[in-house]
Amino acid sequence: MGTVEAANKKAIESTLGQKKPKVVFVLGGPGSGKGTQCANIVEHFGYTHLSAGDLLRAEIKSGSENGTMIQNMIKEGKIVPSEVTIKLLEKAILENENDKFLIDGFPRNEENRAAFEAVTGIVPEFVLFFDCPEEEMEKRLLGRNQGREDDNIDTIRKRFKVFLESSLPVIEHYNSKGKVRKIDAAKPVGEVFEAVKALFTPVDDKKLWRLRPRGFYVTVTSLISSSAEVLKGIEDGKFG
Repeated sequence: MGTVEAANKKAIESTLGQKKPKVVFVLGGPGSGKGTQCANIVEHFGYTHLSAGDLLRAEIKSGSENGTMIQNMIKEGKIVPSEVTIKLLEKAILENENDKFLIDGFPRNEENRAAFEAVTGIVPEFVLFFDCPEEEMEKRLLGRNQGREDDNIDTIRKRFKVFLESSLPVIEHYNSKGKVRKIDAAKPVGEVFEAVKALFTPVDDKKLWRLRPRGFYVTVTSLISSSAEVLKGIEDGKFG
């Protein structure tokens, strides 16, 4: 059995190694606005959004034995076993033609993190952390009325507790490696995305943007100056 598992792991590493996907982990408490901002990043920067929660809910809807197990764990506010989520993420990455991925809501704990890196061989480019007060997240979740089974007050509070106990150590791990990019997610959606955009805009583009107003002014000034000289030349009989 161990030999089969080792062979499968090697095959996965080889396939993902050939693809060399660029991965950004997106973390934040429930209701921190991760999904909304991921949609903005997809639209503006061409990433593919993989929500660990959405993949798990799709598995539940499939009616599989795996799906029943996942459903029971989510009801109890527990974290689904790493191998289940990693297998779903691997499948989604390999089936997609894109090579840039936002992985939303994963890793949920240190065991998730270590297992993902060991199995896939992928280390994230960085971790996008949406920091939001618990009171604000609770208000958002109770107000969004999406009909999700895990959007009731008791389950919401269990999810907060799980996040604090399990996910913060992951953030601390990556922060020690200089890979965490923290965003104040309590601000309005537009302001939050402005902060996010700064992280995804290439350095060269940022330099170009900073130079553009001055360059534009110089160009227009030069054109006006040149036009004035031509007009004066025509009047003096130097042209035509």
